[in-house]
Amino acid sequence: MSPTMNQQQTPMNINQLQDFAINLVYNVTSIVSYPLEMGLRPNYGSRYISPVVQFFSIGFMILATLFFSLAQAFTRMIPFSQFRGPVGLIGIGGISRLFFLGMLIHGVRIFRLMTHMEREENSLYEGPPLFFFRKLPYSFWVVRIVVEPAFVFALSIALPNFFLLEPSAAHFLALSSICLAMKQYIAWYLQWQFIRGLLDNRHIGPIIAKVVEGTATADERSRVHLASFPKNIPEDLKHQAAVYIAKAYSLTNRPPIPPEQ
Repeated sequence: MSPTMNQQQTPMNINQLQDFAINLVYNVTSIVSYPLEMGLRPNYGSRYISPVVQFFSIGFMILATLFFSLAQAFTRMIPFSQFRGPVGLIGIGGISRLFFLGMLIHGVRIFRLMTHMEREENSLYEGPPLFFFRKLPYSFWVVRIVVEPAFVFALSIALPNFFLLEPSAAHFLALSSICLAMKQYIAWYLQWQFIRGLLDNRHIGPIIAKVVEGTATADERSRVHLASFPKNIPEDLKHQAAVYIAKAYSLTNRPPIPPEQ
């Protein structure tokens, strides 16, 4: 394959890699943070959480419970060690049971929304925040990215000191809060990138037209990393080059494929 063909295909390959990475991180963080979202946003839409995320989240909760249980059992088997069992009302097993109970309750609610579609306006809506978060003077995204994860992370630190959570449950809440913040940030970033790409294309279009006409200044050409066309180039070739450049920028600035929710 010639170097020219490699250069033409590289931007598309980079975008595909970025799309794959964004979707991977979004879905992994969705799997881990799903138990939190059921409690923080109990009125989410019927399509906000996909069945695939639910399936892997169930597997994650089972493996997390099994891991902490085995870790505690192996610790007790260490000879001459004075192991003290975790102290707290709720451990990872209790959180796992609450998770499956929540899935049952939300399953009935989602089934009713699926069979009576007129009851919801947007099936992808993540749901309003809890009532005490609505009282805060922060924007929608600040609450989702900062306030809610920070609240859960603070609980993971404070509740074990009052013997309400075992260390295993506290570690799970801390990990889930970090994943929740990352998931919400990616959701905001995708929307920002979509709007930013539209604005970029809006400003790039007139500059490309000036380049084709030969009236673009050096500063305008530098904004889109282009050089002027030769003066003796045919007009049809200029238009073809302009179409190709416009497509290249639309591929480079296009927003990544939104992750499945």
